[in-house]
Amino acid sequence: MASANIETKEHAHGLGAIPVSRADVRGSFDVNDFPVPNGREEEWRFTPLRRLKGLHDAADKVGPGEVSIDVSAPESVAVETVGRDDERLGTSFLPSDRVSARAYSSFEEATVITVPKGVQEDTLTMRVTGTTYGTAYGHTVVRVERGATVTVVLDYSGSAVYADNTEFIVEDGARLNVVSLQDWAGDAVHVTQQHARIGRDATFRSFVATLGGDLVRVVPKVRYAGPGGDAELHGLYFTGTGQHHEHHSLVDHSTSHTRSRVDYRGALAGDDARAVWIGDVIIGEGTVETDSYENNRNLQLTENTRVDSVPNLEIFTGEVAGAGHASASGRLDEIHLFYLMSRGIPADEARRLVLRGYFEELINRIENPELRERISAEVEEKLQEQGLG
Repeated sequence: MASANIETKEHAHGLGAIPVSRADVRGSFDVNDFPVPNGREEEWRFTPLRRLKGLHDAADKVGPGEVSIDVSAPESVAVETVGRDDERLGTSFLPSDRVSARAYSSFEEATVITVPKGVQEDTLTMRVTGTTYGTAYGHTVVRVERGATVTVVLDYSGSAVYADNTEFIVEDGARLNVVSLQDWAGDAVHVTQQHARIGRDATFRSFVATLGGDLVRVVPKVRYAGPGGDAELHGLYFTGTGQHHEHHSLVDHSTSHTRSRVDYRGALAGDDARAVWIGDVIIGEGTVETDSYENNRNLQLTENTRVDSVPNLEIFTGEVAGAGHASASGRLDEIHLFYLMSRGIPADEARRLVLRGYFEELINRIENPELRERISAEVEEKLQEQGLG
């Protein structure tokens, strides 16, 4: 197990200081190295802390809960349940906030999934189900060895107050596709960090779909362990009445000749629906020929919704192949509706077609047809729930 004092890089700022950039944020496995958030910190200012049910301050708000984990994997893939002392845990990341550190210090058993060198597999699924409502913690390591390929589905459902960390280690020349589906019950709280370390000439594709839960906060992070690494982070969220969905992505181009694309798309409908997207990209000092772009789009389908979209791009070198970001939030495009209605399509049907097209463009990037169909069906269900289908 990694020491609590290990750091990935040296910085002048301590954990309690206000960093001047995302590159100055330090991490630790020790919960006590992080002050209890009060909501004024940049990291937490969009999060309604009272709805975290004590995950941030260790207050026992709901008592202990139970979460079951079931993994369906091909025979060639090794799946192990290990204790906290397993040396493979915590080797590729450092918690960067108090909830992540608490999750790491509190889990009892971890799941380690290993795809051997050169193995080419289709899909394995890890189902995480809240069976008894209450606080629980988890940890997962997915290692894809050199030249191997696999798709991993993380399927979250049930009722829980759950915090976890997932380590994705993609070795040189390997390819990992991840689909993370947050399909929790309406009372669930989920705070998760997903840490990807991408080797030389390796490929990482992530698709996050957040549809359920009372409060869900997903933090995907990418760093590169060699040149030629390629990462794409896609996300879809449909935030309904009273729900709070947050997504904070971080891509750290600390290695030259690396590529990233971030594309998240959301829709909000119903009173007090709240969505937050924060996208951070760092292009490190001394790097050359990095290529990055991040984009976020949001549709506010009804009144009394709120969305915050914050793209951040920090560049510490002049030798970049490409770097950019875009963000747009608003109502349905009236021109699209007019175009369809002018061809005889009724207004309600035109609205449904535009909404489905908005999501399907992103959903079609999922390679697994069964997953595409499932997510499309659940988006359709959300549209029906809000009277928009």
